[in-house]
Amino acid sequence: MAEEKAHGNKQEKIGVVVSARMQKTIVVEVERRVPHPLYKKIVTRRKKFYAHDEEQTARVGDVVRIVESRPLSRLKRWRLVEVLRRAAVPELAVEPEESAAKLG
Repeated sequence: MAEEKAHGNKQEKIGVVVSARMQKTIVVEVERRVPHPLYKKIVTRRKKFYAHDEEQTARVGDVVRIVESRPLSRLKRWRLVEVLRRAAVPELAVEPEESAAKLG
């Protein structure tokens, strides 16, 4: 009987990539909204998670889903599952030949 051991449910989080400068590592900022314990006003709490990105597909500004994993390094305990939404790529507003014509 080849039964697989269940290691429990792994947490999933959705957040925005704030840094992708390291090799195969991204920093994901996750926001959660909780009521203040005394005043009951809804406040936004942010936390950063280091996640493993094997294919290096995520870029800054992407919305991604990460899942808990075994410790991969001193800080990395999460793994990138998928990129949910790509960051908007800024378009060039002025073409080079138009700017040269205006100057000369």
